[in-house]
Amino acid sequence: MTAAKKAAPAAKKRPAARKTSARAPRTLDEFMALAVVMEIEAAERYAEFADAMEMCNNLEVAALFRKMADIEGKHSSQLMAEMGWREPPALPAGRATWDGFEAPETAPIDEVHYLMQPYHALQLALASEQRAEAFFGRLARAATVATVKKAARELEAEEHEHVELVRAWMAKVPKPDSDWATDPDPPSYTD
Repeated sequence: MTAAKKAAPAAKKRPAARKTSARAPRTLDEFMALAVVMEIEAAERYAEFADAMEMCNNLEVAALFRKMADIEGKHSSQLMAEMGWREPPALPAGRATWDGFEAPETAPIDEVHYLMQPYHALQLALASEQRAEAFFGRLARAATVATVKKAARELEAEEHEHVELVRAWMAKVPKPDSDWATDPDPPSYTD
């Protein structure tokens, strides 16, 4: 298998945003509950990635994922504080919120590789932030309640800022060599 075919799942071509079939939330509380849950899920996934990278002794990428988890966690705390919530709210029962099983900002679990480099981690973050930006944009366009429309536009703009920050961050780290996934001492499996 060539190095190009072994490219990190982060390098796969994925749509920048998942379409959502969900209706726009009917209240600001319902909308902000979606936003908080998205941020919490993203933070949890990045923490899982950090744990996995630590187990593989890929400490540089683990530290980057921990930092990303911290950023997402702070964002969820900020949104909860704005709403005066002490605990994360539950999503409304029986209402579709987004397509698939995970929130748009949650990086897919199968997109890590034990030899991935910081650039790959940032590719995952960029795709996640782009999906979140598009999600809030669609909700803003679909919203019929002024407070929901305004909040969705604000979060869309905030996610756009995150996209630009990640792009700037990516410009500061080296791009991986084409043979980055070559392991001179691959794991061996025994029965």
